Amino acid sequence: MSSTELPSVPPTSVLPKAASVRVAEGERLRSVGLPGVSLTIRSRPPARAGLEPALYVHGLGGSSQNWSAMMALLDGVVESEAVDLPGFGDSPPPDDGNYSITAHARAVIRYLDAQERGPVHLFGNSLGGAVSTRVAAVRPDLVRTLTLVSPALPELRVQRTAVPTGLLGMPGVAALFSRFTREWTAEHRVRGVMALCYGDPGRVTPEAFRHAVEEMERRLQLPYFWDAMTRSARGLVNAYTLGGQHGLWRQAERVLAPTLLIYGGRDQLVGFRMAQKAARSFRDCRLLTLPNAGHVAMMEYPETVATAFKELLAETSSAAEPGTGAVSGALSERTGRSAGAGS
Repeated sequence: MSSTELPSVPPTSVLPKAASVRVAEGERLRSVGLPGVSLTIRSRPPARAGLEPALYVHGLGGSSQNWSAMMALLDGVVESEAVDLPGFGDSPPPDDGNYSITAHARAVIRYLDAQERGPVHLFGNSLGGAVSTRVAAVRPDLVRTLTLVSPALPELRVQRTAVPTGLLGMPGVAALFSRFTREWTAEHRVRGVMALCYGDPGRVTPEAFRHAVEEMERRLQLPYFWDAMTRSARGLVNAYTLGGQHGLWRQAERVLAPTLLIYGGRDQLVGFRMAQKAARSFRDCRLLTLPNAGHVAMMEYPETVATAFKELLAETSSAAEPGTGAVSGALSERTGRSAGAGS
């Protein structure tokens, strides 16, 4: 093992089971075994037969719970499932310890292929936005539409507030941070995360805060918690350095699916200025900007995001009908001013 490598975690079979993951009313969890990974899938029973499938992919340090509000709002619109990426939520680490963007995308593809679930309406936030972009680029047959909330695509000038997250992927930093913060309570940690990820942490209800603290306490018990965070952060940084056909911006240009981009004006992790570059890169794109939202608009303003997706769904359904005269590839830019999202 070189000095830059992280210590390996115990095999999945010997990892202790942590406290139970929270399941909201109407949700259910199941585990799906795939080559090299085991994924936990959060789902809601379809409101009726014949709904098109949707799959939601969370960001760094998140889980399928990040999409619970959105999934509930889209009952009767799509058949919703959210994945816990390997090493996050209730999914154990991957067998090979690979947390790269490509590996996460491979896990999503393997799940969709195994379940014969595609094409899906694919949603991604932050790291999950980069993963979803790669899935849509390399397997267009699996993606019906693409909705990206603050996707973690490469930036030339990274925001100062995002630097610590990138540094987490540096050798030794996670261990140092773990030692430095060992006296921090789960409540302290959650307040820090919410201050970083929300445009207005005051929008978090006391119940949601309590659930987040309980989840943080559960995660801190996991022996692979910091390993998964560190390796995924490193995988994201490495993806930023890739050029050519494997570069994320080049892959964004290859996406064929109608795409909805959502950016928050108070995002401290993904630069708001990247919204226009992203809108120019995805060929069939709509852009929604929410001036008061932070990094997790689907959690801060789920009604606004759900409405925007319904509009995308209605537009693409109409475009698929002969004789509608819909033009593909048009950019529709709107500034969110409903549900408290406006300035």
